[in-house]
Amino acid sequence: MTEADFIACIRQNPINAAILDGVPDLGLPDAWLVSGSLFQTVWNHLTGRAPDHGIKDYDIFYFDPDTSYEAEDAQIRRVGQVLADLDAEIELRNQARVHLWYEDHFGVDYPPLRSSCEGIDRFLAVACKVGVSLDGKERLYAPDGLDDLTGMRVRPNPSGNFSAEHYTSKSARWHAMWPEVHVVPAAGG
Repeated sequence: MTEADFIACIRQNPINAAILDGVPDLGLPDAWLVSGSLFQTVWNHLTGRAPDHGIKDYDIFYFDPDTSYEAEDAQIRRVGQVLADLDAEIELRNQARVHLWYEDHFGVDYPPLRSSCEGIDRFLAVACKVGVSLDGKERLYAPDGLDDLTGMRVRPNPSGNFSAEHYTSKSARWHAMWPEVHVVPAAGG
């Protein structure tokens, strides 16, 4: 799958298209639509399902050195206003502040990031490591390529902030929604 094919595919999901069309105007720094809404839309395309089948939420990353809760909350409200007409859960997160709450939430240490793409690099599974820029240019970021994603293979990301328990839980949900997915078990999980 080429980058152009990938972008065309994920735009078949009207929520993805609305985000790609609406969020760039906000000027969020280093902003990306990431992970589930992308790889799951591709899985839906490959399996002949509705483009939004099984998608729980739509994650948007951005990177702002202002790590205050108030600054992130203001951006969440701005994006929420722009996307208010969508019937979808939108999760906006400033990647510059993830290290402040991640360990309390997931039980795994999370060193500070220097960019949104570093956040993508740390996703639990290789197939999840995808993002499309929200700067109006729609560039694909897939540091490990698209073979796992298009091959519907879920395997642990060796360079991520890994939790076997979290991986096992997420991959079980994915397999239930897309039985065609081949899940490689986590070591020790």
